[in-house]
Amino acid sequence: MTQRVELATVRDRLAVDGLVTEYAVAVDDGDWETYRALFTPDGRADYRSAGGIEGSARTVAGWLAESLGPYPVRQHLMVNRRVRFGVWEQDRGDTARVRADYVNPMCRTGAGGEPAEPEFVCGGRCVFAMLRTDDGWRLSGVVVREAWRRPTGRRTAPVVH
Repeated sequence: MTQRVELATVRDRLAVDGLVTEYAVAVDDGDWETYRALFTPDGRADYRSAGGIEGSARTVAGWLAESLGPYPVRQHLMVNRRVRFGVWEQDRGDTARVRADYVNPMCRTGAGGEPAEPEFVCGGRCVFAMLRTDDGWRLSGVVVREAWRRPTGRRTAPVVH
């Protein structure tokens, strides 16, 4: 490999890794405008394994805003990221797939707006399909595969992630 190709690969790796981080931050911050902007126009997300829905990024953002509203304190920790770039003959490196494990504690706020003890912690794996666009790397699909959920405090109502 030439240095130019190696540098391009490193830049792409950093860009797709950054996109995963932006995704997690947007969900944790409830920034649904940013969440939608991370996707291609036809991008989709699938949260069915966590009791949610599958649909367009716009539709899923609305569902997330409603279902996560009671839990303003959340923190996705995305680890073990495995990045694979497209290698098919017709693909010039313009697609990527990233698999990342996550742990996500969620809680309501207590008196005075301080975070209360997390009501539950869940974990699993996200699979991100990505596409290089004129505006940079974007998500063409996200599949959340919740593997476990553990209540940590009092449980008031069913929660979807």
